[in-house]
This record gives sequence, structure tokens and C-alpha cells, in this order.
Amino acid sequence: MTDLSTSLLPWTFLLPLIGMLILAFSHGRLGDRPSAFVGVASVGLAAIVTAVIGFEFLVGDREPQSITLWTWISVGDFTPTIGLALDGLSLTMLGVITGVGFLIHLFAAWYMHGDEGITRFFAYMNLFVFSMVLLVLGDNLLLLFLGWEGVGLCSYLLIGYYYRDSANGAAAFKAFIVTRIGDVFLAIGMFLLFSQVGTLNIEEILRTAPELWARGDTTVEIAALLVLGGALGKSAQLPLHTWLADAMAGPTPVSALIHAATMVTAGVYLIARLHGLFDLAPAAQYLVGLIGALTLLMAGFAALAQTDIKRVLAYSTMSQIGYMFLALGVGAYDAAIFHLETHAFFKALLFLSAGAVIVSCHHEQDIRRLGGLWRRLPLAYAGFVLGGSALVALPLVSAGFFSKDEILWQEFASGQTGLLLAGLAGAFLTSIYTLRLIIGIFHGAEGSDKARHAEPGRGLQHGLPIVVLGVLSTFLGGLITPPLEGVLPAGPGAQSDSGHVTLELLAAATSLAGVGVGLWLFLNRRQWLDRRVSKGWPAQLWTYWNHAWGFDWLFDRTLVRPYQAMVRWMRNDLVDRLMGLVAAVVRVFNAGLVLTQTGRLRTYATSMALGATLVLLVLALNY
Repeated sequence: MTDLSTSLLPWTFLLPLIGMLILAFSHGRLGDRPSAFVGVASVGLAAIVTAVIGFEFLVGDREPQSITLWTWISVGDFTPTIGLALDGLSLTMLGVITGVGFLIHLFAAWYMHGDEGITRFFAYMNLFVFSMVLLVLGDNLLLLFLGWEGVGLCSYLLIGYYYRDSANGAAAFKAFIVTRIGDVFLAIGMFLLFSQVGTLNIEEILRTAPELWARGDTTVEIAALLVLGGALGKSAQLPLHTWLADAMAGPTPVSALIHAATMVTAGVYLIARLHGLFDLAPAAQYLVGLIGALTLLMAGFAALAQTDIKRVLAYSTMSQIGYMFLALGVGAYDAAIFHLETHAFFKALLFLSAGAVIVSCHHEQDIRRLGGLWRRLPLAYAGFVLGGSALVALPLVSAGFFSKDEILWQEFASGQTGLLLAGLAGAFLTSIYTLRLIIGIFHGAEGSDKARHAEPGRGLQHGLPIVVLGVLSTFLGGLITPPLEGVLPAGPGAQSDSGHVTLELLAAATSLAGVGVGLWLFLNRRQWLDRRVSKGWPAQLWTYWNHAWGFDWLFDRTLVRPYQAMVRWMRNDLVDRLMGLVAAVVRVFNAGLVLTQTGRLRTYATSMALGATLVLLVLALNY
């Protein structure tokens, strides 16, 4: 890297920060177009800076670089810095955040046009990009944690953007609380690492960890489990996953940026960045893969029974992040990051196409009330077809095929048959619910007047992001492989290529079989299926899946209600009443003293004389 590229690196987060400050201090006086311009331009400039840095890095020696801006805190030996680290992993994340983020911001300028709070919206979006860039560039865990908490705050603000609806506020509060649970685990993990290693610098932790701990040591297992707890909250994996579907209450561009392309993948990035800890903690690493397998299956079945477009995509996001956790669980960190990148392309495309459908159909997003839109909304239809093809990993022609195939191959090469079968089952489910979504929106008869009077979106802001992401969701996006050599260790599949072609054929056959089943069910047997799930045990199972296996109900009964009951009981606590008695006595004495404050000089003189007489009387009696 050149000195120019190093000096440009801070601008990747300073530009969004400047945009946020301009918008925040304008107090809403900028208006619709200027607010959108500032919000989009700041992230667009950050994307250009990232492109320059990436070009310099890729044509150069690709050696990791770091710069220290200033010392943040200096207390004894504890001197964390505002330091930035650039390597293949952080560059990949930076490209996703600023590149895909810019396209989403551009689409948001069309989607949010005319909204009275558009200045506030873009201020929050810019603050999110700033926080996310800080998260991935930070060379120490404290700076990473600052960005980590920043994206959590922005998630809360953006989910509850339409704050006048109490349901949106509840969804934002739920997301904030659930992700904070994971953040507490991460914070404790940081304390543990600092107490053992003496530093929060990530490179020093990775270099020192093998010297301090043997593989399977209890301390490193606990540290890895605590880090995993933080990752589960941000990446919406079992059991801290319940917030993501409700987070769809925010505007659709928010869902595309925060809850599909960037924030929910922060947990994947965190585990990959701290890969040295998980390599030393086999139990924690296997748990990563197991949680990923369970989440992708749970979310796959839940997506089958959703009727809201965005909730289908939300459970799809959980499922795809489950695939990334599968890869992390067998040490295939590069495969997880590769799928993170392609997932950002096609899931952002699906969410933006969903946003185009929702706006065109006058904010109708119930699949049952849509249908027959493929002629009226050809661009959105193309976006769903290309994004859906990548989501189901259509062989050879989609970006998702290359990254998902790599994950399944790593599971096979590692000998984890159970995780491999879970991945194949998840691929089959993905094909079915994706076909259900596309057919339900674009084929069949229109389900409402809103669908019959759909108005296609127009303009560069609407069309360009969908077109670009559509191209990146094809095999062309699969050719963009992250530059991770020397940054992350090679997965188990790097040792041998035996059986890879056979597994590719099996994975392709599984996805195509799911597509065939989806076409058969939702085109030829749709009425039969509707009758089948309307009564008896299929109806109960469908309801169970629709409520995502009842985790919200379970947590409400086992955690929320007992806590509320404890609060009600503590309201009448005996100790609290005793403390209240003390306060009551003080209030009585105070009331008595207040009566003596009459403002009359004669009364004060009389009381002083009486007081002096009483003092003299007491002294006389004692002697």
C-alpha cells in the first residue's frame, strides 16, 4: 500500500460521520432532496475511497497495514488506541459496507421520497455506516466494541423509525434488549481476555493465545464461548434470534442494509477475526457449527409459513447466516466470508425488489393479497428471479451456488456428516420457500385492488441499485473471491479435492429438487395445499411454523412473565416498606418544623427564650 492509501483509510468512516453531522445539525431544514443528497453522497464518496484503497491493496503486496490515529485511553499499561487495521478480511467487509451500502442508500432516496422524517432517516443510516466501518477496521477489541454498540444503537433507531406506531417501538425495544444480552457476553469475554493476555489488540491476542493456552484449555473455551454469545445476538442465531423478524417493522432499505447485508453478519466477522481463539477451543467451535445447523433448519421451516414478504426474507437471512456458522464451526473461515459477501449481494437485491413491490402496491406486503405482478413490475420481478436464483444456489449461473457449495464441501471434507446433512436439508427448504415467495407475489390472480393497480417505480435511483445487485447476484458475483490468503487459515477442504465434484452434483440436485417441489406445490397443487393446511394437524404444524416454533411464546412464559411477576412482588417488598416508614417519619418531623416557620419576629424570640430556659433547666437538674 502507498502512503496515499493509508492516509485515505480514515475517510472511509469520517465521510459518513460528516454526512450524519450535517444532517443532524440541520434540524430538518434541509428538505427532501438535499437530505437525500447528503446521505447518499457521503456513503458514495466512502465507497470511492474504498475502491481506491482496494485497488492499491490488491495490485500491491497485500501485506496487512495498520495506522494509529491517537491514543484513546492511557491508564497504566492499558493504552488502547484509535487504530485501524487493513487486511483482506477488513477490505472485504469494507467493500460490502460501503459498496452495497451506497446502492441501498441510493434506492432509499427513491423509497423515502416525500417522507417527513427523511433527514432523520439518512442521519441514522449514515451513523450506522460510520459505526459498521469502525467495527471492521478497529485493530483492538475496545474500538471494535464501540462500533459494535454503535450499530446496535442505529438498529434500535431505524427499526423504530415509524415511532408513532407502538408496535414499531416494541420491535425496536425487543431488538435492543435481545442484542444487549449478547453484548454483555462479549464485554465479559473482553474482560477475560484482557486479564489473561494483558491487551485488547487483536493481533497480539491471536499471537499470544497459542503461547498461553493449550488446545482445549478451559480458559480459552470460556473466552470463545463468551465471544460466541456476542455473535449470536448480533447475527440472530439460536437462541438470541427472535428480534430479527420483528425488526422488519423498519423501512425496507433499513432491512436491506442492517438486517441482511451488514449488521447481522457482524457476528460472523467477529468469529472469523478471532479465529485463533476458536482454533484452540474445539468444543466452542463445534457449538458454532451446531447452532448454525439448528438455526438454518428452524428458520427454513419458519420461512415456509410466513405471509409477509419481509418476514420470509428475514427468516431466510437467519438461515443463510446459519450456513456461515456451519463453515465457521469446521474452521472454514474463508468459506464463511465468501458466503457473507455473496449473501450481501443477493439478499440486498431481494429486499430492494421487495421494497419496489411494496411501494408499487401502495404498501401492501401480504403475499396472499398480491399476485399477477410480473407484467406490471418487470424490474422487481427480474430482481426476485436473480436474487432467488442465488438464494437457492442455482447451479453455475448464480453467485450463491459458488459460496454455498464451498461451505458444503468444507463440511464434507471435515467429516461432519450431521452438519453436511443439515446444510443439504436447508438448501432443499430454501428452494421451496423461495419459489413460494416468487410465485405468490408475481404469478396467479391478483389478490387485492392494490395489486391490480400496482404502479411500477421509475428513475435511476430506483432502477440502478436493482440492476447492479442483479448482475452481482449472477455467476459474475461468484467470481469476486475475497483476498483472504494469509489472513485466515485454510479450511479442511484445502487438503484434498477428492469427492468435490460428486458433492457439487449432490448439492445441485438437492437445490433443483426443491425448485421442482416448489413449482409442483405452488403452481399445480396450490388449492390442495391451502385446504390441507387449513385443518387438522397440518394446520397446527403450519401455525407452529408461522410462529417460528414458538420461541417468543416460550421466552414470554419462562423469562418475561416471571420477571414481571417478581417486579410486582417487589413493589410490596417488606424491606421497601421499612425504608418507606423511615421516609414517612422524616416527613412528619419536617411537617412539624415547617409549622414553626411563621415569619413573625415575636414568635422566633419567644421560641428562643423558651429554648434557652429549657436548656438552663436541664443543666440545673443535672447538677
